[in-house]
Amino acid sequence: MGQLRTSPPPPQASELERWVLDSPEDLRGLRAWLREALNRHGLVQGEDLDEVPHLVVLVATELASNALRHGRPPTLITLLATDDQFLLDVADHDVSSVPELTDISPTDSGGRGLFLAQSVSLDVGWYATDKTKNIWASFSR
Repeated sequence: MGQLRTSPPPPQASELERWVLDSPEDLRGLRAWLREALNRHGLVQGEDLDEVPHLVVLVATELASNALRHGRPPTLITLLATDDQFLLDVADHDVSSVPELTDISPTDSGGRGLFLAQSVSLDVGWYATDKTKNIWASFSR
């Protein structure tokens, strides 16, 4: 077990898009909205999604699922960008808990979202505001 590094995302990141999720049923829409946003902001070239956008959608789904399951609604998903990275920020309204990397066994059905984010993104961190607990992950552009 362990904790994520406490750190806000890079300060030069600017917000591109934001979505609000109220229930797990909203996850399918999130995947489509993210793909559209990545195309609209020039983060995906051509018709086929390359690996990075696919990973952004995968990590967004995992982190949003965690937030919907363990946090307090609504869950806020924000896509941000810097010159060479884009960032995914997932927030819920449970500021009383700290994100933890828990030990999981191969037979566990959940609990892999933070591990997945750490393994496929450039960097992962978390921070809290007065109203939200945020987990972010960065990816190459």
